[in-house]
Amino acid sequence: QVQLVESGGGSVQAGGSLRLSCAASGGTFSNYAMGWFRQAPGKEREFVAAISWSGLSTWYADSMRGRFTISRANAKNTVYLQMNSLKPEDTAVYYCAASTSRYSRNYYNTVGYDYWGQGTQVTVSS
Repeated sequence: QVQLVESGGGSVQAGGSLRLSCAASGGTFSNYAMGWFRQAPGKEREFVAAISWSGLSTWYADSMRGRFTISRANAKNTVYLQMNSLKPEDTAVYYCAASTSRYSRNYYNTVGYDYWGQGTQVTVSS
């Protein structure tokens, strides 16, 4: 059983940056691909980014590519999401998730993940 705890959320003005962290425990972190999702009020949870178990491959939602960067430090059991040029529409609860799948097509959807964190709030004001 893997436990995931997100941190680093907060309030920032448009154009600012935040770095989210997700610390994993209870499993072998390098066995999992990791993903970030977000959910705004009244909306479905949507894919943000994913990274392979090795960190060599990454995937992004089109609207985040170029602004967000996902990375991981397997020695620290942690995955990160660097968010730059933030916009008010980025306001949401951000979740990290762990996947045992080896198929990248599964990383774009919530059903492709086995474990979830509780989320961290990101609020971007205009």
